Amino acid sequence: MLTYSFLTLSLWIALGGNNEVLGQDDDAAENILLNTPDKVVINNIFIVGNKKTKKNIILREIDLQTGVSYDWEELISLIQEDQKKIYNLQLFNKVEITPLITGSEQIELLVSVTERWYIIPNIILNLADRNLAEWWTNQNRDLSRVNYGGRLVHNNVGGRNERLRVGGQMGFIRTFEVLYNKPYIDKKQKHGLAIQGMYFTQRNLQVRSSGNKQVFYSNEEEDILRRNRSASLTYTYRGSFYNFHYVTAGYNNTWIDEDVFTQNPNFFIHGTNSLEYFALRYNYRHDKRDNILYATQGQLLNLALTRYGLFGGDDVKDWEFTMNANKYTKFNDKFHLVSGLSFNAFLGQRQPFTLVRGIGYNPYFIRGYELNVVEGQQVIVHKNSLRFKFLDLGYNIGDFVPLEEFAYFPIKLYLSANFDHGYVNDRNRIPENLRLTNQYLFGYGLGLDLVTLYDMVFRLEYSINSQNEGAFFLNIRAPF
Repeated sequence: MLTYSFLTLSLWIALGGNNEVLGQDDDAAENILLNTPDKVVINNIFIVGNKKTKKNIILREIDLQTGVSYDWEELISLIQEDQKKIYNLQLFNKVEITPLITGSEQIELLVSVTERWYIIPNIILNLADRNLAEWWTNQNRDLSRVNYGGRLVHNNVGGRNERLRVGGQMGFIRTFEVLYNKPYIDKKQKHGLAIQGMYFTQRNLQVRSSGNKQVFYSNEEEDILRRNRSASLTYTYRGSFYNFHYVTAGYNNTWIDEDVFTQNPNFFIHGTNSLEYFALRYNYRHDKRDNILYATQGQLLNLALTRYGLFGGDDVKDWEFTMNANKYTKFNDKFHLVSGLSFNAFLGQRQPFTLVRGIGYNPYFIRGYELNVVEGQQVIVHKNSLRFKFLDLGYNIGDFVPLEEFAYFPIKLYLSANFDHGYVNDRNRIPENLRLTNQYLFGYGLGLDLVTLYDMVFRLEYSINSQNEGAFFLNIRAPF
């Protein structure tokens, strides 16, 4: 952040190190700050602290340019925006941009960054269920539903912000995945490519829902009930700082054991136990948030249109439209309001169960309904949180942790008042799920959000839904 001390330092440098500016005469320093030039020209931009990250990756996020005249207030505003964009690369723990006044209406920009640890070997130990409450209550804390394995993640391959992820998982769902994302393949840094492949199998899978809860099926005589292979290639275009375009071509093949049809004859709707199709998706994203992992200011808009079934032999032929629009309003350093509207719609009357959407499936949820799934062809959810930051601390633990990337341990605590509401339209009006489909639903309550190292988020919430059911829920990551 741009701080008083850094700005005072820049003025001190410009005046040749006069001790009256720093330490001996605070009033003189304040007078100098009040007499900053009306207009300035940036002569140079210097970047320090980027041991791994290439300079051009950082410069791509900076709107400020050398040789251009800026009003001082405009300069400060652009510095703040550029700091946010660099931080949202998720490559740095800390970003500071400081203007160094070197002469009459002349400045240099110093961009100082502290890099994160980029190569992260992950131990996979998670639940196969939608959330902790689902596993704890509906699945009776069944340890067989735990996934375990390993994953290697490199978040900055070659210092060019390329992402590589390779992982294998055993347990409830056996998975192998590989992802490589190169955000820029051209010198102007506007075009990118990503490729992803995944293979997984299940011995126990959700086959339907009843009473607005998931119903799982397993067969001790069958080792595998579902086998899935998928691959995709994504082209990205970023013509401006906050607007992104994605075009994804994908292939999916899902095989299920015949016994699944004894539990749900409509699991697939095309007559065989193998589902194969190609898909094409266009996604537009406008992202102007101060922190993409836990935003307190800005806005996010996601629009996507997907065509399932590109060729005559494809087993699915349908269109899907998705929208997510979030607004983050910061009133002051303590209070901010978050409001998010999500919408999803299929054109078709019925979809294969593997494409079912609804409340309870990410990102469509209403607090208080964590134990339920409400499925249908159209879903609309409006989520709201008023948050109060009552704790903001940071600890230097460098004496105990030898790695600089983990030397600073932040702790932020927010108290949130939440209200979510929504509606699911089920054209098929499945009788066993009519309790919650095709009707207005809402939930409200209080929550405590912990934001800590690398912007990890933990949420403890007590919520009551429109059925007057209340409970505590523990969640990981921000709700929107």
